[in-house]
Amino acid sequence: MDTSTLKHIPYSVLDLATVLDGYTAADTFKTSLEIAQQSEALGYKRYWFAEHHNMAGVASSATAILIGFIAGGTQSIRVGSGGIMLPNHSPLIVAEQFGTLASLYPNRIDLGLGRAPGTDQVTAMAIRGENFHAAHNFPKDIDRLHQLFSADNAGSKVRAIPGEGLDIPIWVLGSSTDSARLAAEKGLPYAFASHFAPALFEQAVSIYKNNFRPSEFLDKPYVMACVNVVAADTDDQAELLSSSVKRMFLGVITGRRERLKPPVENINSYWDQLEKEAVEQMLYYSFIGSKETIKLNLSAFVSKFGVDEIMSTSHIYDHEAKLYSNKLFASIFE
Repeated sequence: MDTSTLKHIPYSVLDLATVLDGYTAADTFKTSLEIAQQSEALGYKRYWFAEHHNMAGVASSATAILIGFIAGGTQSIRVGSGGIMLPNHSPLIVAEQFGTLASLYPNRIDLGLGRAPGTDQVTAMAIRGENFHAAHNFPKDIDRLHQLFSADNAGSKVRAIPGEGLDIPIWVLGSSTDSARLAAEKGLPYAFASHFAPALFEQAVSIYKNNFRPSEFLDKPYVMACVNVVAADTDDQAELLSSSVKRMFLGVITGRRERLKPPVENINSYWDQLEKEAVEQMLYYSFIGSKETIKLNLSAFVSKFGVDEIMSTSHIYDHEAKLYSNKLFASIFE
């Protein structure tokens, strides 16, 4: 297998601000900054946070604030959202928040947008209030954001100050074919959540590429795939570390969402066969192993799907092991 293709692939990080069992969100934010600073030094291109709500183990609910915190503690790495769940917010508020970020940290802020609530329906109702019952139009809200960021909006009665006239790249995020069609239609870069929704990845990428319409923002398709990564010196060490993310996904499918647990020697004692199959299906695009193992498997993945950028997300309990995994993963692209 030719692994040289990875030399030309940008690599990035998705951080869910995972809260460890026995620790607090405050601890998480400190370690996120350390990982972001390390990622910048290792040549990672972006550091994104995802908006989630009402999850004991995920502290990235105030996404724009975290983006500002990380951007303020780094110098050059792009920082952004993977993504902001647009139905939870008015486009004007998003434009003002990201306009503020882009004014503070010029040419470093990305705005990835999703149409899901990032939580359960009861919590979504709590976020949106009476707007929960209102019709949401994700494509029109994206158009509205582009309008608010445009210098041509200066004559409008509603303006994003700051935000107007700033270059803030908008990405469409997705886990389905609907998002692929939308990103293609609008000529926007497309980030797919293959780290938890692998089933439609191949079909979505094909739809996006085959239907892409060049735009003022992008002249050709650009696909970023998010994948799970656990790297260690040996395959066995990585497998042991990966028991934490497997237990996390077990919590997702069983409804027992907890803080990230330490690794365990025998993961099979925690699930039955059906649960194991469900977790492994969700984690299908995971790269777990030594540097050599991951490099081989990732090269095959990039070659097969023709992705333009890889975004890694790593749910590793031990902070030093996570830093080491991040370092090993970056070395694959050298």
